[in-house]
Amino acid sequence: MHHRTTVAGLAGALVLSALAIPGAAWADEVSGDIRITKVVANGGKDIVLGTTAVKTFTIAVTATDDSGIETGGTSPVMWHTPFPNGDYYGLVIPENIAGKCMRTSFTTTTCTYTLKINPRIHPQDNTTAGTWTVSAYALANDGDYITKDSAAKAKVLRNSRMTVNASPEPVKKNKTTTVTGALTRANWETYKYGGYTKQSVKLQFKKKGTSTYKTLKTVTTDSKGNLRTTTKATADGYFRHSFAGTSTTPAVASAADYVDVK
Repeated sequence: MHHRTTVAGLAGALVLSALAIPGAAWADEVSGDIRITKVVANGGKDIVLGTTAVKTFTIAVTATDDSGIETGGTSPVMWHTPFPNGDYYGLVIPENIAGKCMRTSFTTTTCTYTLKINPRIHPQDNTTAGTWTVSAYALANDGDYITKDSAAKAKVLRNSRMTVNASPEPVKKNKTTTVTGALTRANWETYKYGGYTKQSVKLQFKKKGTSTYKTLKTVTTDSKGNLRTTTKATADGYFRHSFAGTSTTPAVASAADYVDVK
């Protein structure tokens, strides 16, 4: 059985040890006129995790104060679930709490942090696929500080894979072609890829010599994530499956399978 674990107080420990902030970490609080104006995780793109590879991404925090922002004086963490006792579940912290900071004006600084999320450690189970929260902190040269419990959102998704196979090959013109395939996605509990069931997938075709795929029909995956349908072979070209994605799983298209029509 796969059990969830927590990382007790790491967010607070990160802030308290690095920046000496009094009080509870990541509770919304502001002292003075300092502001966090922008927080961006992974360049605004989804963070897609498979079953083994560690994903490296960045979080950029922009803060402003009339006295300027202290060098290295911002810090983010990303998490999925908070607990009433202050612990966090699925907590991801920066590798270097100082970050790489760029002062864009006397008052404003952007610090970019590198983080790593491990599919075998941080997600814990499949229920955490979807929206995660980024918390951020900033410190000004005059001692002003701000903490924002929900400074930004980030999507952490289960990687998806798609296959396609059209047969027979070659096929006589206007005869039936059977197209099969499968839609699978990463399982963060078994660390394997499993079928994504009851999902709508487009069967598409690109005629030889053209550059655009056209949708022939929509097919639904079965209880194992498999796909099977038939279509008429009218010309040489390429078949593929295309999946639009969901709130927990990214869009994916299969490689193309060329069919020679005689």
